[in-house]
Amino acid sequence: MEFEAARAGLIDYLRTKIEDERVLMAMSRVPRERFVPLEEKHLAYEDRPLPIGMGQTISQPYIVALMTSLLELTGEEKVLEVGTGSGYQTAILAELARLVITVERLPELAEAAKKTLDNLGYKNIRVRIAEPMIGWQVDAPYDAIMVTAGAPKVPDSLLSQLAIGGRMVIPVGHRYEQDLYKITRGRDKNIIENLGGCRFVSLIGEDAWDSE
Repeated sequence: MEFEAARAGLIDYLRTKIEDERVLMAMSRVPRERFVPLEEKHLAYEDRPLPIGMGQTISQPYIVALMTSLLELTGEEKVLEVGTGSGYQTAILAELARLVITVERLPELAEAAKKTLDNLGYKNIRVRIAEPMIGWQVDAPYDAIMVTAGAPKVPDSLLSQLAIGGRMVIPVGHRYEQDLYKITRGRDKNIIENLGGCRFVSLIGEDAWDSE
């Protein structure tokens, strides 16, 4: 009950910043405390990123809500998530999409996330270990792509996996500070929107950073 009250308080706070009620309702159904280490559980509903081990983090709830809302999901989409992490963002995407393919380069994190997501009963998520090429080519194209790590540029390999009319949200910039981009793929020209500053761990792989 303590966590439920804290979750409700967080959603009320996010409602002052995020207009997409479907995203907020999805977040109200996902227990963030299940996706953070034991020593961080008391902070699960603070609006802040938290460490999840191995140099990785679970994103600030506001950023999760913002990025999810930018994908404009209706429930029919096949979504690619690059950077599973703890699986929290994955779960929220699964609440709003038909199918979520999520890739994680650290096998230990992928295994832990899959266990948590399975225990919560999600049936529309496929967890994959990342290959050198960014994304997951075999199941492309995707209606939406979310990247939860910062890239030095928009990877061409990811753009090629996005369906025409599809939306991608990705942090782009330097190692330790990026701008959040929303890219809508067009037949002849892509629409790129800059939503302002953010900070994510580095995206590792071909067409991104070499290593951390």
